[in-house]
Amino acid sequence: MLYPLSYEGGLANVSRRTNCSTSTPTSKCNHKSLRVSGVAAVQSRLSHRHNDEGLALRPVGSTLVITEVLAQALADSFRDLHIEIAATDVQMERPAAREHGDWSSNVALVMSKRLERNPRELATELAKIVESQGLNVIKEIEVAGPGFINFYLSPQWLHDVLIDVLTQGEHNYARPTVGDGASINLEFVSANPTGPLHAGGGRWGAYGDSLARIFRRCGYRTFTEYYVNDRGIQTELFGASLVARRDGGELPEDGYAGEYVAEWAREMPDEAEPVAWGQERALKDVQDSLASMNVTFDHWASEKALVESGAMEEVVDLLRDSGWVDDRDGATWLRTSEFGDEKDRVLIKSDGEPTYFVPDIAYHNQKFDRGELVIDVLGADHHGYVPRMAAAMKMLGHPSDRYEAIIGQNVTLVRNGEEIKLSKRTGTMVEVSELIEAVGPDVARFAYLLQSIDTRQTIDIDVLSSEANENPVYYVQYAHARIAAVSREATNRGISRRPVDAMDVTVLQHERELEILRCLSTLPEIVEFAARDRAPHRVATWIRELAAAFHGFYHDCPVLRSDVAAEIQQARLWLVETARIGFAIGLDLLGITAPEEM
Repeated sequence: MLYPLSYEGGLANVSRRTNCSTSTPTSKCNHKSLRVSGVAAVQSRLSHRHNDEGLALRPVGSTLVITEVLAQALADSFRDLHIEIAATDVQMERPAAREHGDWSSNVALVMSKRLERNPRELATELAKIVESQGLNVIKEIEVAGPGFINFYLSPQWLHDVLIDVLTQGEHNYARPTVGDGASINLEFVSANPTGPLHAGGGRWGAYGDSLARIFRRCGYRTFTEYYVNDRGIQTELFGASLVARRDGGELPEDGYAGEYVAEWAREMPDEAEPVAWGQERALKDVQDSLASMNVTFDHWASEKALVESGAMEEVVDLLRDSGWVDDRDGATWLRTSEFGDEKDRVLIKSDGEPTYFVPDIAYHNQKFDRGELVIDVLGADHHGYVPRMAAAMKMLGHPSDRYEAIIGQNVTLVRNGEEIKLSKRTGTMVEVSELIEAVGPDVARFAYLLQSIDTRQTIDIDVLSSEANENPVYYVQYAHARIAAVSREATNRGISRRPVDAMDVTVLQHERELEILRCLSTLPEIVEFAARDRAPHRVATWIRELAAAFHGFYHDCPVLRSDVAAEIQQARLWLVETARIGFAIGLDLLGITAPEEM
């Protein structure tokens, strides 16, 4: 991978009281001393807010740091058994069920085969050694099943998370630095300007825009663009179809049908050039649909302008110079089969006309001027396109790991339990505007982001139109509206939050309170891994979990009720603020609005 995860460096400066100073006045600091080991080295490194170069390290409450500490503790335990294992080889996972702990490792199962040991006995021995290390982040260790080691973390660690979130705020919390200023060129949607955007195109728009937001939060300089195919036979057919519908003539063979063609033909002025006017009208429809979902682009690239610039001839010359071009059978061929493509590809046909592949190669070659890594988000019918483009880029001297293609799957819309097969206007496809009209732009965008882009998606319009918890968008936005309601009510009552330093965070012990903090603790990891895996749906899943945690807290933990002790009320008000920060970050990454009233 071009940009692997880096576990060095970190977020912005964090000033925080020590764990002891957050205790109640009557409590004592009884933290056990760590032995001088890998764990001690990790915690010592993390306890100092800056390294030798003055760069801020990640806060102790960060999920990624906790996994480092736990993995190192297990690696040290193996060392006590005279077995060398690197902490990076210890896999830590977050259990699906809360009763199985905050973190779990299968390292005993993995190593038992190599050591010819009973995995559960090995896990029990490792757990006892870790317990003897006295890590203050661990409340309890449990051996479960055939040999899983489950860790239950202390509330003290979660209290650190609260301070981390409040200190860093929505601008700095969960802002990994893995990008380190590297540049990414991200192209998505790029539908032909011959009609309205279909539902699948809307999905790729929501996906691409959110992925760009995630990249930027991780420190990548990200440049987004839409490639407009504004030349060629399809645009000519579209223009001819407009003229035919306007003048009452017969559609050309393979022309564009559908009510939208007739609608637009009635709008077209008599003096307009049909092809240019039709492209502009279609592009406006696409832009309006995407903009309504908060999807924007840094650059709209024109194929026509690219061709007129001479870029096609230039790139063919470059490919000839590379030695991968052959002239045979009256045509000019590119030997892509030698780079994994199923066959060689024609560049120039026997009649002297270039194939569509040539401007695409020229365009991708230019995109490397706008990004070190070039990523295409393509439709489900583009699987065969990827090997040939990857081959061409390698022939032009671009490293093979600098071009990446993501294949998106299509969308099925369901209403009243039945699939919507045809658009009212096109007669051939369902438009994204129809979905937006039915459920609203926020709901449409969030729905698109709920699943991995490489899985076919079914969207139930009836569910998304309801104001019920079954509607995932309503559920999330309603949680944010509840946060705003708590803040408004506190203001109306004249209740304000005291400074963070005056808060006794240790009074937050209710499971509902801690669950919000557990969820917030994972956000840095979620953002980082969403960038690594090109997976905005990870953020969508996370924010639904935060919504569930907050709804539970809102139901079970009153904030402003008169019988709530002052210290608890203050801590809960700050907890509500941490949840607001989490929603602000997550909703922004997803491109969804954060309503204060519903």
